[in-house]
Amino acid sequence: MDSWETALYVFLTSFLATVFGGLYAVGAFRKRKPKEPPLDKGFIPWLGHGLHFKKKPAEFLECMQKKHGDIFTVLVGGNYLHFVLDPCTYRDIIKKSKDKLDFDTFGLKIVFNAFRFQASQLHHKIVQQNSKKYLRGKSLVALNQVMMEKLKTVMLHSWDSGENKRHWQQDGVLHFSYNTIFQAAFLALFGTEPDKDVESEGSAKENKLTQCGDFFGNFQKFDHLFPQMVFGILDPQGKMETERLRKFLWDILSVEKIYQKDNISNWIVEQDQQMAEIGVTEKMRTQFMFLLLWASQANTGPAAFWVLVHLLKYPEAKKAVWEEVDRVLRETGQEVNPGSPIFNVSLETIKTPLLDSTIEEILRLKANPFLFRSVMQDTDLKMSDGREYILRKGDHLLLFPFLGLHMDPEIHPDPHTFKYDRFLNPDGTKREFYKNGKKLKQYTMPFGGGPSICPGRFFAVSELKMFVILMLTCFDMELVNAEEEIPPVDGSRCGFGIVHPSQDIQFRYRLRF
Repeated sequence: MDSWETALYVFLTSFLATVFGGLYAVGAFRKRKPKEPPLDKGFIPWLGHGLHFKKKPAEFLECMQKKHGDIFTVLVGGNYLHFVLDPCTYRDIIKKSKDKLDFDTFGLKIVFNAFRFQASQLHHKIVQQNSKKYLRGKSLVALNQVMMEKLKTVMLHSWDSGENKRHWQQDGVLHFSYNTIFQAAFLALFGTEPDKDVESEGSAKENKLTQCGDFFGNFQKFDHLFPQMVFGILDPQGKMETERLRKFLWDILSVEKIYQKDNISNWIVEQDQQMAEIGVTEKMRTQFMFLLLWASQANTGPAAFWVLVHLLKYPEAKKAVWEEVDRVLRETGQEVNPGSPIFNVSLETIKTPLLDSTIEEILRLKANPFLFRSVMQDTDLKMSDGREYILRKGDHLLLFPFLGLHMDPEIHPDPHTFKYDRFLNPDGTKREFYKNGKKLKQYTMPFGGGPSICPGRFFAVSELKMFVILMLTCFDMELVNAEEEIPPVDGSRCGFGIVHPSQDIQFRYRLRF
């Protein structure tokens, strides 16, 4: 064989080895093994169904469910994802040990991609322990009282005494709701600036809220880019913008600046102190502060929007919830009249089943998180109908309660329709839900489940209840255009908690007293 033939042979051999090795790496030769879920790789090597999944994940999964049933495997960007949409199997999946199905691998990657915080199991343990200590029970009661005061401050600061009190103001429902919840929670959790000069109380409040408002604008820009950060698909301009926003937000939330404030919540202080005790640097602790702020607020503001806009659009729901709130305030001796001081009600002393049902209905309709697990070893999975499957090591498992649970017409009849009293029986007691004749312990999962369940879920619901109570009690309000439909959701946020609207909708409001 001549030298050129030898060289050509070596080149072709290497080329073919590279091509076939590459095809193998991207899954071109992957076949469904016995007892594995139905496999759908799409037509594009490596990318698979990535484009459709990224653009409209809920619609894509609904199509796959119709094609394959309640369990299937799809190729998305080089990853094989097992989707399980049978809600009766969720509890067993969530209970499986970490050596089989692990959340931390993916969760830690998300935290680093978005916040540049190199989290560990120890950091996660600190968050879980302190959230259980301070975001439940008596500690939550105390935090709710602070949050109620901050909500009043934010909502009422612009209403001067005199004629301005009865003038209509106009804003976008999303901007108003998200901004109000964010500012109040930031003051309640991260403290307030000390009054260093002799300015009036009103001027001091105005300055603090203006600073919070500027902060909120940049936080919202960062949050808008969050899905792209998670999947690592930011374009060059997006990367520059997220880096700019991180630096801005880190500066506001630096450990040094936070500790110059008054009335910082115990939830923040104790977590930071424990981080310092285990040797976490001040830079990382600042990154952690930002993570805490985002985790506590990125979903609550949009959820407040959906609650408020549905009450504005559905007069019968608004009337029923308002009458319930008014009744419980009267029963506690806190009827609101012109000239009377703003009430100071404690959520723990009142029962508001219609308000609770309304909030739960909004979470059913608008909360659609993915519950993600990495498959650490070949794992057996038994479906509720007895079918058995094997999940392959190295793949990933995703639960999507929104489609498998929230939108199941057998569990929730007419699932796409807003029904504020869906979770109540006619006599006001809590309703029970069934699937295949079996009573469900979990009929909604807006906060996830298992080790990845949101540790701040009780505080989040409390924030929503306080926000609605104050809005209904303090303000007359209406949509600027009563005929305008509620905006559709922004599909790019699917899988990340509460979806955002594709656009805002205007409303007007004025003080009732």
